[in-house]
Amino acid sequence: MSAPRRNVEFKAADPDPERTLQRALALGARDEGVLVQRDTYFRVAPGRLKLREQEPGEAHLIAYERADAAQARLSSYRIAPVEHPGELRDALEASLGIRVVVAKRRLLLLWESVRIHLDDVDGLGTYMELEGVAAADSDLTRETVQVAHVRAALGIEDAALQTGSYADLLAPAPDPELLALAREAAGRAYAPYSGFPVGAALRTTDGRRYAGANVENAAYPQGQCAEASALGAMVAGGGGEVAEVVVAAPSREECAPCGGCRQRLREFAAPATPIHLADLERVRRSTTLGELLPLSFGPDALA
Repeated sequence: MSAPRRNVEFKAADPDPERTLQRALALGARDEGVLVQRDTYFRVAPGRLKLREQEPGEAHLIAYERADAAQARLSSYRIAPVEHPGELRDALEASLGIRVVVAKRRLLLLWESVRIHLDDVDGLGTYMELEGVAAADSDLTRETVQVAHVRAALGIEDAALQTGSYADLLAPAPDPELLALAREAAGRAYAPYSGFPVGAALRTTDGRRYAGANVENAAYPQGQCAEASALGAMVAGGGGEVAEVVVAAPSREECAPCGGCRQRLREFAAPATPIHLADLERVRRSTTLGELLPLSFGPDALA
C-alpha cells in the first residue's frame, strides 16, 4: 500500500462533454486518452474501499476518505497495485460484501497538477471531475488555486456540483414514503435545548412503516433519539424485522444514528439493512447498518 496521498477535487454533472473537452484543450490540457474502469466498492466504515480494474492499465485497491460536499474538498487516499484482481474481489466480497459497482468510460486530460476526468458512467450519464494532485509537503494552496482556475475555464456552475461519489449516486434510492415520514417527523421533533430536530422512519419486512422524532428533556439524560422513538412505535404496533431506515435532519452535515441507536437498530435489523441519511432536500448518503456498526453484537450472537 502506498504512503498517504492527497487531492483537492470536486465533481460536477456535465451535460455537454464535447464543449468541456474543447474548453480544456483550449486551456492547454493534454489528452491522455480513454480509460475503461470498473470500480467495485466494498462495505467498510469509515471511509471507502474500492477495487479499480482498468483498461489499459493494471488493477489497484484504493482506500480513501473524502468529505461529501458540493465544493472543492480534500481527498486522502492510499493505493496498492493488485496482481490478481478477480481473486481479491472474491475474497473481499466474501469478507466485507459489495456495496455497488461503478462502470465508466473516462477521458483523461492533464493540466499542470490537475487531472481532468470526463466520465460517462453507466446508469448515471456524463460527469466531470477535477483532481489537484498534491505533493507530500504541499499546504494545498497551489492545488486549490489550480483547481479553481480550471473550473472557471471550463465554466462549471455551482448548480452542477455534486456531493458524494458515483457509488453514492448509484446506491438504491430510499422508499419515498419512508423518506417523507422521516422528514415530517423531524418537523414535529421536541428539541428546545439543542435546536437540532431529527426524524427517523423505518419499514418492516412485511411493509409496515413507523416514524419517530427526538424528544429532549430538561434532565438531559432522559431525552430520546428519533431512532428509539421509531423503534418504540414499531414495537407498540406489533414488532417485526426492520427492512429499511431513513434518518432525516435539517443539517449541513450527515446526521447518522448515534452509537446507542445503532445498537438499538441492530436488535431488529440485520447488518445488510439499508440506512439512508437525508436532510430536508436530498439523501446525502445511503449506507448499511453493518457499515455503521461493524463487528456488531446482535440477538443471533446469543445463540
